[in-house]
Amino acid sequence: MRPKYLKLIFNRLFVFGLMILVQVVYMLLILNKFSHYSQVWSAICLVLSILVVLFIVNKEDNPAYKIAWIIPILLFPIFGGLLYLFLGNKKPTRRMRDKIEKEHEKHKCRVQNQEVIKDIEKQDLRVAGQVRYLSNHVGFPIYENTNATYYKSGEENFKDMIRELKAAKHYIFMEYFIIDEGDMWDTILDILEQKAQEGLDVRLIYDDMGCVSNLPYKYDRILEARGIKCMAFNPFIPFVSLAMNNRDHRKILVIDGHTGFTGGINLADEYINTKERFGYWKDTGIMLKGEGVWNLTTMFLHMWNSFRPTDEDYDKFRPHVHLNKLVQHDGYIQPYGDSPLDEEVVGENVYLNLINNAKKYVYIFTPYLIIDNEMMTALCLASKRGIDVKIVTPGIPDKKTVFKLTRSYYHQLIENGVEIYEYTPGFLHAKVVVSDDEVATVGTINFDYRSLYLHFECGVFLYKSKCIQDIKQDALETIAKSRKIENTNVFSNGKIDTLFRAVLRVFAPLL
Repeated sequence: MRPKYLKLIFNRLFVFGLMILVQVVYMLLILNKFSHYSQVWSAICLVLSILVVLFIVNKEDNPAYKIAWIIPILLFPIFGGLLYLFLGNKKPTRRMRDKIEKEHEKHKCRVQNQEVIKDIEKQDLRVAGQVRYLSNHVGFPIYENTNATYYKSGEENFKDMIRELKAAKHYIFMEYFIIDEGDMWDTILDILEQKAQEGLDVRLIYDDMGCVSNLPYKYDRILEARGIKCMAFNPFIPFVSLAMNNRDHRKILVIDGHTGFTGGINLADEYINTKERFGYWKDTGIMLKGEGVWNLTTMFLHMWNSFRPTDEDYDKFRPHVHLNKLVQHDGYIQPYGDSPLDEEVVGENVYLNLINNAKKYVYIFTPYLIIDNEMMTALCLASKRGIDVKIVTPGIPDKKTVFKLTRSYYHQLIENGVEIYEYTPGFLHAKVVVSDDEVATVGTINFDYRSLYLHFECGVFLYKSKCIQDIKQDALETIAKSRKIENTNVFSNGKIDTLFRAVLRVFAPLL
């Protein structure tokens, strides 16, 4: 076995990180040298920084993100503006944007049955507003004739995932942020390889940055050689691009068009607790059967065909094609996606609507609580209205600095009546909101800037589905295992620590 330091040195993430660091330092040294030799150059950079600040101020963007950039630009006016030009753009590259938007325009295949919305309007106008937003404005219809099964652990989810994969007869589509070699992935890979040999259409998308420290270089070629069609999303290429903000954070599995999985669970052993990293790994997932799977299928197909044009006809992947029997009505199911391609923060808007429309309670699971002023205001106002607002975060963090940042938001929330709990047994990776025994969402979207503004994400909105009671029960059981945070002073280690947390809060949108 190689020593740990050798593993670190030969780790692809370490090598790429070192290359980027060299690139940044080299760029700064050049800029600094120019500033010493040329007052004209310094003046040009200063004017550029001022123009960039004015551009940022007038840009339609989150105020916190603006502040996070304005401060370093004003502190380092000689090269601050240039840094923003290199690193400040949150949008995907024009090439990526053009490919994905072209595919969306080519295949506008999601159509809302307006009778379903009319039925919801008769029951609750607040919920109907949420549904209309996702359907009419964002383009993700809501469905009847769909069953939902909620999983309160990765172990439970994995068991049914394997069963459904083995039952696949026509195609398997998978899109995951993290894949790591181990028991979980090896078990899935054996099934995928077998199904490919049987003639099924097996496709996999993985995020290259999410897997950079887990999978061998050019892993997609290894899988292609084994008969599995594979694509590494947004390959990590140092020296070509410093800004690798936009990641595919989705977790989607579609089987034969009628069965779909999503949630927080990636394909690595810690998610099913066969490997311990940060105590017990608490995660959640959801399985759909029926018409609602179509939204997940089209999300996958749009991403796949944007970069590997394969399908001229999406209709052959519709749920009814291989569904032998009609799925009974189990409330209303609305899978939805979020994308950094537009100015629409779909994930945050769904959360805000749930919080603002709550009548009795809102329970939230999130691994990271790094929120903007809009979310802070909504949570505090809900509590002041008399809503029972409970938030559960990890008891054992995966990233200590991010955890310190998460805790920096506790004080204001607690002061306004929001109850904060930390999951004592270990790390909580779930992304769940449930409210009033009637509505919930389960998906991949964290309460942080990256998920809400930068990543490709997905979730499932549920109304009057039977599994909402399972979600609520899981929330109550999880809260019972967690410690309630009463005094945020215990997290402070003096003035230096307080200052450090203040700096983290300023630069939170960039972390």
